[in-house]
Amino acid sequence: MIPRDEAELSEMIRATHGPLAVRGGGTRGRAPQGPAISTTALTGITLYEPGALTLVVAAGTPVAEIEATLAAEGQRLAFEVPDLRGVLVRAGTSTIGGVVAENASGPRRVAVGAARDFCLGVRFVDGRGDVVRNGGRVMKNVTGYDLVKLMSGSRGQLGVLTEVALKVLPRPEIELTLALSGLSVDQAVAAMSAALGSPFEVTGAAHLPGQGTFLRIEGFEGSVAYRAGRLRALLAPWGEAREVPSAWAAIRDVAPLGGRQGDLWRISTRPSLAAGLIARIGADEVMLDWGGALIWVLTPQGTDLRAKLGDLSGHATCLRGTPPDPAPPESPHLAELTKGLRQAFDPRGIFA
Repeated sequence: MIPRDEAELSEMIRATHGPLAVRGGGTRGRAPQGPAISTTALTGITLYEPGALTLVVAAGTPVAEIEATLAAEGQRLAFEVPDLRGVLVRAGTSTIGGVVAENASGPRRVAVGAARDFCLGVRFVDGRGDVVRNGGRVMKNVTGYDLVKLMSGSRGQLGVLTEVALKVLPRPEIELTLALSGLSVDQAVAAMSAALGSPFEVTGAAHLPGQGTFLRIEGFEGSVAYRAGRLRALLAPWGEAREVPSAWAAIRDVAPLGGRQGDLWRISTRPSLAAGLIARIGADEVMLDWGGALIWVLTPQGTDLRAKLGDLSGHATCLRGTPPDPAPPESPHLAELTKGLRQAFDPRGIFA
């Protein structure tokens, strides 16, 4: 079903009696099974104030359209939206509603935060068919419960997003990438942790085994040059940090693991645990982002990675493949909270 506006969406949900998956552009997350409702007709930028760094946009608006509009004003979405179509073997067009629903955030998350941190307000239709609005158009606008944060990352389980208000940021003058070679995973995590803990404002820290450990600095030219010099000195114990061409689009989109057979897993954990987890998995095809807090792993098809990981301090989610349960299990306390939220927002159990 493809509603033309919010009112029609509300009517469709009220008339629905069975499970219904929510679909944006179909480019991220696991593909919905069974009947679905799509937001792709809910498009358009309803408000853009470059001076106020504020954007209000319908949920089905393509991310590419938003990025082009912002670029014309020298601005951008700070949380660096990943495009996983290549690695997930998907077609379709990424929409901003899907980005917020997945809380999809790229390498810059280590410096500026996730998508939910830039979400100022939301409109959505809940499982009763009621339209709910929360938040506003400025960061200090707080009205009652913070449903903005709740909907960011809810993956369509509580309602269908129809509109989001976002804070945007200016594009930096220049970007510079430094790379270290020949580091093991534990050495790379140590180097990335030192860089991220420094005062030199590193906005990306990733490790690709066999290719290098990459660190990014952004800003005004003079500042970037100074900080790069200081960062090189800080990283001297791990080798020579060389300036290299930008690799962040490929890192953001997990491109090094694209075009290969197997199941794709996403592990979120503490950086200090990364080396031990990778050794326990025994996989060669891995990538580390967020200073080691995000691990991408390619495994043979049908691998139950959670059985190998055991008691994981973090989450492991299968984004491509056919494991028994692709979603990470919830603790009893979290499961009880989730049940209560779903009962409050979707008492009929409409959203799959």
